[in-house]
Amino acid sequence: MSGNILRGVPPHAGSTAYINARIVDPTAGAEYTGAILISDGKIADFGPNLFASGAPYGIESVDCRGLHLAPGLVDGRVHTGEPGEEHKETLDSAGIAAAVGGITSMVLLPDNEPPFDDASLIEFVARRARQIKLANMYAYGALTVGLEGRELAEMGLMAEAGAVAFTDADHAVGNAQVMRRALYYAKGFDALIVHLPQEPTLSGGHMTSGIMATRLGLAGNPPLAEVMMVERDIRLVEMTGGRMHLAKISTAESVRVIAAAKARGLKITCDTAPPYFALNDLAVGDYRTFGKLVPPLRAEADRQAIVEGLRTGVIDAIASDHRPQDQDSKRVPFAQAEPGGIGLETLLPVSLELVHNGNLTLPQLFQRLSSAPARLFGLPGGRLAKGAPADLVLFDADYAWKIDRPDFWSKTKNSPFDERPVQGQVMATIVGGRTIYRHDDFAPAAAAAD
Repeated sequence: MSGNILRGVPPHAGSTAYINARIVDPTAGAEYTGAILISDGKIADFGPNLFASGAPYGIESVDCRGLHLAPGLVDGRVHTGEPGEEHKETLDSAGIAAAVGGITSMVLLPDNEPPFDDASLIEFVARRARQIKLANMYAYGALTVGLEGRELAEMGLMAEAGAVAFTDADHAVGNAQVMRRALYYAKGFDALIVHLPQEPTLSGGHMTSGIMATRLGLAGNPPLAEVMMVERDIRLVEMTGGRMHLAKISTAESVRVIAAAKARGLKITCDTAPPYFALNDLAVGDYRTFGKLVPPLRAEADRQAIVEGLRTGVIDAIASDHRPQDQDSKRVPFAQAEPGGIGLETLLPVSLELVHNGNLTLPQLFQRLSSAPARLFGLPGGRLAKGAPADLVLFDADYAWKIDRPDFWSKTKNSPFDERPVQGQVMATIVGGRTIYRHDDFAPAAAAAD
């Protein structure tokens, strides 16, 4: 992707007006031609009639040329290699990839070396984010000590240090008693538990069970492994009155069960990731390790159910599930390959397929990408409101290009979407009123209006 990271460029000292933009307001569910005024890193004003005749004298203006301007993406599921595996990804390289992808806030998973099961590591992320000065970075705290699923971590201390939620990342907590205690404990300070629903004794296969797994001779991971854990967790939420967010939903049956739980008023939310609404198990092809993920890519009927879950709002949010793996982890036989794919730079263009295919409107898409995840994790971004952080993404929804792994800014290149044609490109990313990324095809000469 061609463009420039503008980390060292200081913010404009006065106010800046972004005019002639197609505004996407997910909170209001609206899309209109208008402008946004930024002052001191915050949104000072916005609307369809703002600066209709041009910005007044003395205010720097940026002509958006009819491109879409929306709240920056809030990514609730990002893994980096720092600390422990910096050869795969650092916080700095992840911040750069996020900027290129229009992501202005991201929540970092705790499965590093060492895992984030101590308040000092939550503080480490906050300190590094201030040094990097790109996307806003927040951290999950580990749900259990060492992510081992046996002993609860000190969630209270980590919450005080800034942890926005608690999870064991891609490690499912198989012990129901441990999860019950976690929900009771977290309820005491209204903390959110995020859980990957995979029944551990059933989910050890390399791809989803079915015809493709049989043809390739690979051990299968049945969809039942997901819905069994979803049903268990729903019962535990009902028992404790706690809050739980189910991550990376991938099966039709899970969507049905979660919809029923929501209808009963339980405090259940969930997300999915682009591979589960844009790909199916055929993408594994001839042992293509870039398509090895957790959970595995599912059958076409499941993919369609995920799309429908997003359309109806049963699925609340979309996360990138960014998990970089180096060549030594992927250039091996399929059964030995590490699961995971990068997703920061492809989150928006692949998600825009839901709009181009008529499943969602742009405001609905940005509810799933921005406002809903910000609300779930209690983050300040993800919305257009006076006084809200000026965290924005400017994008061309119709820009046609092909995903090509050598062009990624991420440190590793293991994308399940490699060589996929897409429509939609980030043209600029703005964090706290400061442009941190600009695409080569959008280089306005911003100047004070006459």
